[in-house]
Amino acid sequence: MRLADFILRDMESILAQWEAFAGTLLPAAAHMRSLALRDHAEQILEAVAKDLSTPQTREAQTAKSRGQAPKLAGAPETAAQTHALLRARGGFDINQLAAEYRALRASVLRLWMDECEPDAFHPDDILRFNEAIDQAIAESVGYFSAQVDQARNLLLGMLGHDMRSPLQTIQMTASYLAALNAGDKVSEAASRLVRSGARMQALLDDMLDFNRTRLGLGLNITPTEGDLAKPLADELDLVRAVHPDRRVDLDVVGNCHGVWDGRRLQQLLGNLVLNAIKYGAPDGPVRVSVTGEEAEVRLEVKNSGAAIERSILDRIFDPLQRGQDHLDRHDNSSLGLGLYIASEIAKAHGGGIKARSDETETVFVVRLPRRQQRS
Repeated sequence: MRLADFILRDMESILAQWEAFAGTLLPAAAHMRSLALRDHAEQILEAVAKDLSTPQTREAQTAKSRGQAPKLAGAPETAAQTHALLRARGGFDINQLAAEYRALRASVLRLWMDECEPDAFHPDDILRFNEAIDQAIAESVGYFSAQVDQARNLLLGMLGHDMRSPLQTIQMTASYLAALNAGDKVSEAASRLVRSGARMQALLDDMLDFNRTRLGLGLNITPTEGDLAKPLADELDLVRAVHPDRRVDLDVVGNCHGVWDGRRLQQLLGNLVLNAIKYGAPDGPVRVSVTGEEAEVRLEVKNSGAAIERSILDRIFDPLQRGQDHLDRHDNSSLGLGLYIASEIAKAHGGGIKARSDETETVFVVRLPRRQQRS
């Protein structure tokens, strides 16, 4: 018997095995009834049977084995895609989703071989069946991942939005306590609250900025005409106040006038300097230079210390990357987003950022055009 005919004829026994296996995928399946456990399995099998009965070229066969079967524009979601969405919403993880297909593949082939005589197999059916299952897995995994990403981004967005109000209340209360002059102990406690609130605010801002970029929205910038030197100098004054034991030098050369979002570029510089303080030699200065050139302003942040390994340097602007020293110290004051967000701020201004490192120094170079090109 051909495999397509067997699948359609013995659909119920195949579905029973699918359901039995799905029921073992805990905790998501703990309270699911039969209909939910079998979700779209029958439609997936019908699609596989139809595929097995449809002639195909070798090129189509190869594409399908790689999960690259073409999809018609405007076509509805496949059963495998819908199944993935519902499994994601039902609390299954991606390993459990893939396990369903592995179990389905094994049970169908085992039941079919038990039914057929040893010399009645059609090897091409097995090959075509595996290709069809591979295509279904690719469709499911793609949709499952997209659903998980969307849910995560929405959660981050809502969490960041809802955290702003209580955090602002904490910061305002801490500032009020600090202004009371109610004794050294109260003042010290209030100062700790103010510093902790500022750090939480920075983490929250990084999280929201990261979320916007992952949603494809980019960073919000509000450029205005002005001199870049002053807001950058103000930012370094704040950094020095937080790190009084570290030397941070600033050298400004040339005209720094242009169209900028000063607050965002303060954030960019702050991220670069804090990174230099964190990973640079503790007894060495952090040197910041701002140079006005004909069409752009170049910003450099330099520090001495151990060279950054090439493998790390190549992905240093990727999100959620943190240096090994940072991990060793168990420092949880950062999400590993500072350099990524600095890069995104530079891009939002039409510029860019690069890094180089050797045994002498590590240098981050930011180039910012004086005026963004209109698209």
